[in-house]
Amino acid sequence: MDPQRETPKKNNTEHLIADRREGIGVCGWILVSLSFLLVLVTFPISIWACIKVVREYERAVVFRLGRILSKKAKGPGLILILPCTDTFIKVDLRTVTCKIPPQEILTKDAVTTQVDGVVYYRIHSAVSAVANVTDVHSATFLLTQTTLRNVLGTQRLAQLLSGREEIAHSIQGILDSATEQWGIKVARVEIKDVRIPVAMQRAMAAEAEAAREARAKVVAAEGEMNASKALKQASMVLAGSPAGLQLRYLQTLTTLAAENNSTIVFPLPINMLESLGHKNRGE
Repeated sequence: MDPQRETPKKNNTEHLIADRREGIGVCGWILVSLSFLLVLVTFPISIWACIKVVREYERAVVFRLGRILSKKAKGPGLILILPCTDTFIKVDLRTVTCKIPPQEILTKDAVTTQVDGVVYYRIHSAVSAVANVTDVHSATFLLTQTTLRNVLGTQRLAQLLSGREEIAHSIQGILDSATEQWGIKVARVEIKDVRIPVAMQRAMAAEAEAAREARAKVVAAEGEMNASKALKQASMVLAGSPAGLQLRYLQTLTTLAAENNSTIVFPLPINMLESLGHKNRGE
């Protein structure tokens, strides 16, 4: 991704957060001081309400009087929360698996298909995920469905069946760019299944069978042509050597005799056949 494009996105995200982090004012500081004083007065009982545990795979976004306390989320480990003035939201940073239900898609060549898939993403900025979108998981899910339909609608059926990996990379790039300001990093996109109508499946099978038969006929014709050339050359060699023709005849008889069959072969000299042919011509 172009670094010059990443910089405006980060600036926009920081600007959105900065708008929420303006000063809390004099009244705000008075309330914070009173809350801190309450903690000191009720210590050590209040410590149980102030200390929170954040797991290794979680981060806590702390709000003080409704404003984000810092640009960076807190955790993992123990964090301190002031009662009455501070609230916090835990964000899970583990990879989320988003299953895309079958989507009815009309391809570029006017074929209706149903395509489903799966998207793997994770939250890399807890503050952006909380401050910039209401429900980051729902927004990512809906955006994934829309992007899948839009991208596949520009592809032909043959491209959809043969170029799944390239299409998945294209969808991943679009989602990663669109969800950057939400603090989302799309790790992987996979197209699971492409369903086409039964009539289209039969038509494609008939087309493939016809193509295979055509190729088989071409191969058979090429074989016949090569065999005829070889027989022509063999006949020219045997025509120049009558003894060779006789040896070939005897080899054929040996091959037939070696097999278990009921065929009876009566060898006749070639010269006798030739003399009979001359007599018939004379008559």
